[in-house]
Amino acid sequence: MIKLNQHQRTLKIGALLASLLLSCSLQAAVLPDAQLKLKIPMAKAPTSRPMTVAYHPALMHYYVADGGLAPLGSEWEAPISKSQVHAFDAEGKYVNSANPGYDNRSIYYNANTANIETITYNISSAFGFAPNTGMYALEMTETGKIKDTSKEVMQFHKAFGDSFTMPSYDAENNRYFAKQTRSNIVRIVSIKEVEPIGEITLDIATAGAKTDDISDSFVAYTGSKGEELALLDLDHKSILLFDLSGKFIGRSALPDTIKLRAKNYYNGLGYANDMFFLYNENEGEFGTYHGYQVIK
Repeated sequence: MIKLNQHQRTLKIGALLASLLLSCSLQAAVLPDAQLKLKIPMAKAPTSRPMTVAYHPALMHYYVADGGLAPLGSEWEAPISKSQVHAFDAEGKYVNSANPGYDNRSIYYNANTANIETITYNISSAFGFAPNTGMYALEMTETGKIKDTSKEVMQFHKAFGDSFTMPSYDAENNRYFAKQTRSNIVRIVSIKEVEPIGEITLDIATAGAKTDDISDSFVAYTGSKGEELALLDLDHKSILLFDLSGKFIGRSALPDTIKLRAKNYYNGLGYANDMFFLYNENEGEFGTYHGYQVIK
């Protein structure tokens, strides 16, 4: 047996304490209770379904996209969706609405282009080809108002997989995380590659959840190292955090008073400005988005 002198024992104890403190600090990165930081009351009834939320840091505006209305045309009309996008200021006050013409599924800020971009329903063309389907950069005025106009980024991309997916964006690595419907599978997508560049299996079992408990098509990319992915566990009223290997890191409990509905499995979600957003249909005349901090 190797005997340690007093100095060595002190160093060993110090190292153990430092290790414990580091471990605790890593665990403490996930807030045990989600903290409500912002409310965005909808100023008008959603044109279809409220989908996701984006924040533009330079304009200091939030954008909420509706989805669910297919881009149908006629002999007299162009094939555009009637789903709208709504703008709000930094305090959550309504600014304006516009109709860029897309069946939005995911809306996000692209730090590489300084644009708010939208990904539409069926970007993978899993349900066949349709007009105004793909990825588009939405346009705003200098004061942050949303406009009806936009620019095409790309059209169909089969790597996204499920047609209902609501991908989240990692600007640092220029990649997307696309959760697949009714599963714990997340595809990692680069628009430069035809096939997914990776796949993550979220360990929801360790979190005490099943596929029927969690949001159907959305997982948020948080940008926080070690707890990069955030997922709504609707049945247990909490946000589950995972690392990029799919390992369960921790949970952040939502307030008991919040009333979530079955719609929250499929839409009314988002992650922007370091907050996980949930649409609370019961609050206000047209519902209210709650922004929760779940990571320190």
